[in-house]
Amino acid sequence: MFKKRIAAVAAGLFACHALSAIAADKQVEVMHWWTSGGEAKALGVLKDNLKQRGYSWKDSPIAGGGGEAARTVLRARIASNNPPDAVQMLGFSVLDYAEQDLLTNLDSIAKKGDWDKQVPAPLQRFSKADGHWYGVPIDVHSDNWIWANKKIFDELKLTPPQTFEELVADADKIRKAGYIPLAHGGQAWQEATIFDSAVMSAGGPKFYNEALIKLDPKALGSKTMEKAFDQLRALRGMVDPNFPGRDWNLATSMVINGKAAMQIMGDWAKGEFASAGKKPGVDFLCMRYPGTQGNFIFVTDQFATFKAGNERQAGQYAFAEAVMDPKVQAQFNQIKGSVPARLDVPADGFDECGQKSMADMRTALKNGTMVGSFAHGQAMPEASKTAVYDVVTHFFNSNQSSGDAVKSLVTAVQNSK
Repeated sequence: MFKKRIAAVAAGLFACHALSAIAADKQVEVMHWWTSGGEAKALGVLKDNLKQRGYSWKDSPIAGGGGEAARTVLRARIASNNPPDAVQMLGFSVLDYAEQDLLTNLDSIAKKGDWDKQVPAPLQRFSKADGHWYGVPIDVHSDNWIWANKKIFDELKLTPPQTFEELVADADKIRKAGYIPLAHGGQAWQEATIFDSAVMSAGGPKFYNEALIKLDPKALGSKTMEKAFDQLRALRGMVDPNFPGRDWNLATSMVINGKAAMQIMGDWAKGEFASAGKKPGVDFLCMRYPGTQGNFIFVTDQFATFKAGNERQAGQYAFAEAVMDPKVQAQFNQIKGSVPARLDVPADGFDECGQKSMADMRTALKNGTMVGSFAHGQAMPEASKTAVYDVVTHFFNSNQSSGDAVKSLVTAVQNSK
């Protein structure tokens, strides 16, 4: 009898193990850093579509707006031979892991979904290695935005500033009225985000390309770059004293709640306004950072899938197809604040800020002024990006002169190569 019971227990354990193995095969583990209210709501669209394809979503969120913490965790998991099925990535990360032969080739899915035609060429630069698809872009953000509290602007009879000088004058009026002119979180990636716009405003797209993408020493050390740092210094004077360490979404809340008038942030901020029930043109305004009108500094979130054997590949393919489903792209980006990474998604259903962003992107594509964000890893290699981060955040949090900052910038980039 005892032996029969042991056999029965063993058989039951084996059956449970087999069932759990089958369940694991129908599960896709996704690592990401989308943990704010608007981000989590947008991610729900992708989760639901994956479920419709017969796969459950195993959530592995790593909090941290810039994704630094997630990248650290990912490296540790790769070192222990335990990578997630899919991972959110920015910038050159997809190419770096593809070169190490760690990612799943997605060419067959890309061909089926017509990705070569529907994904903008500037995005494909970060999705493909040696002509093969490894990254799956889910959105296109731009970070040269200002988000403003409409009630404050109306009260002070302000209109969107067209020049940086007008922005400075508006900030003075806002402060005198008892509001914080600029909501900001004192984190290196947030200061770098502001710097993106300052460089574009000071020198235009050609200069931005020479300085932050080609890393030309003459551009980096120029008087034009000094003007960019001058703008950064003026912006530093617009923030409140409690900015150090503040998360970006908390800064957005300051604008939503009428404590601050403006925030310079990528259009993921719009997701926070939407999550709070606020509407563009009614509760808040979206405007391009003065001097960057007609230009599109892009950030694209991509997912990559890690090689994990044939038993996991079907789920990874289903995940990639879900990400690139036009309906998912539309619904996800309407919530997230971004615009679709596919050009065949109609503008219907997007609010006025979303439609403006879609139109801006197409204009920039046509004019060759759609450029990658330095702050979010779409402009320069990681080592150089980190070096420039250090220069920018040191300047923002010190009394260093613009001239000395430019000298530090040139040296830092040279040493990073």
